Amino acid sequence: MIFRLDDTDVGRNTDASVNSIFEGLKWLGLSWDEEYKQSERGALHRQTAENIFQKGLAYRDFTPAHTGDSERSGAQGTWLFNPGMRELSREESDRRAASGEPFALRFRVPREGGQVVRFTDAVYGEQVKAGIDIEDFALLRSDGMPTYHLASCADDADLRISHIIRGQDHLSNTFKHVLIFEAAGFTPPQFAHLPLLVAPDGTKLSKRRHGPVVSVTTYRDAGFLPEAFINFLCLLGWSPKDDRTKMSLQELIDAFSLEGINRANAVVNFKEPDVARPPTPANSAPEDTFDPKALWLNAEHIRGLAFEDLSQRLLSIVREAGFDITAERMLKITPLIRERITLLRDVLTAADFFFVDQLPPYDPAELIPQKGDAAMALKALQKAHAVLPNIEFKHDPLDQALRSAAQELGVKAGQMFQPIRVAVCGRKNAPPLFQTLEVLGKEKTLVRIEQAIGKLG
Repeated sequence: MIFRLDDTDVGRNTDASVNSIFEGLKWLGLSWDEEYKQSERGALHRQTAENIFQKGLAYRDFTPAHTGDSERSGAQGTWLFNPGMRELSREESDRRAASGEPFALRFRVPREGGQVVRFTDAVYGEQVKAGIDIEDFALLRSDGMPTYHLASCADDADLRISHIIRGQDHLSNTFKHVLIFEAAGFTPPQFAHLPLLVAPDGTKLSKRRHGPVVSVTTYRDAGFLPEAFINFLCLLGWSPKDDRTKMSLQELIDAFSLEGINRANAVVNFKEPDVARPPTPANSAPEDTFDPKALWLNAEHIRGLAFEDLSQRLLSIVREAGFDITAERMLKITPLIRERITLLRDVLTAADFFFVDQLPPYDPAELIPQKGDAAMALKALQKAHAVLPNIEFKHDPLDQALRSAAQELGVKAGQMFQPIRVAVCGRKNAPPLFQTLEVLGKEKTLVRIEQAIGKLG
């Protein structure tokens, strides 16, 4: 596996952007055997351009940038070449270059005899374009730097790349690339162009426009599983044709084929940032930002993990948040919340009451059960506080003791359980009560019930 960083665009090639790429690939588990930076291969690029020039398939263009003189006889009046430069004699070209006059090196696109450029794309099929509609594109800029077209083709040829799979927005560039490969003496690789990923409004994804939600590391930091995110990405513009959605990496590899790729652009249904109302912790949550299908897939993958595996992943997040918790205790908590979390970081809200000694403040009214009152809640808590010290903190003994206590009080089981649940968890929405009490332990449970009694007293 080869990794090549196309970093010749100086304006966009920042340390932050490069580090983000490496971090994202590392998180996804995508590794490689060889690594290259395009910016370090300039000698190869210039040698390739020189070889094409020596064959007479390129010429020097001394036209100053932004002059008004140009040939616009292409389709829709597009620019094709600067007059007088294509026909400039080799002797005159050499003389002007030797004198230090700056020039761009342009490919001499064949325009005579109705020549066409053609290739077969694995997704979009047969592609044909007349030479007279292709501009004499630059191979080297006037500062001697290679263009994207030249650098990419020279690297692909040198590294013996067999398949070029890229975005559909490069489909029109491929005619130029076929010309470069053939002029340099190489057989063009197999091309496959993928539909673009676009925002809900149909625009191309852009970090500048759409913010962090289009960055891979944002999904990592939010608590996505890498295997779930790969699953989500693969289903954007491709499907296995058998209605499967949740798929492992190996299942994706086994099922994938270029024939299954759709031609229509794929929409990533994230919530676009509101410029007039920037997100804050009070008005936004990850579930409000990410594509609902990505969230659903992540939850499905979480539910498919063994408790031991999930526990290890959650443990690192909990410890990173500053909670001192053992691996053994995290493993006991994990089965209680696996069905209740969508993202890994949800552990910090779904299981927070397991990690703290003192619960954050909550409304005492939450202790009051349905069709009950504060007196009923107080009676249930006092009964629990009296019964639980003598009970083994295991599921079945707790279940039996608290149901019996409810009968003795003449209240329904649910009216007995809700005040206890709120007392130990700080809220109504929490994991199953008896397993929760078992993991919390007798001492912490009794302290929290006593505190709740104080709130009602």
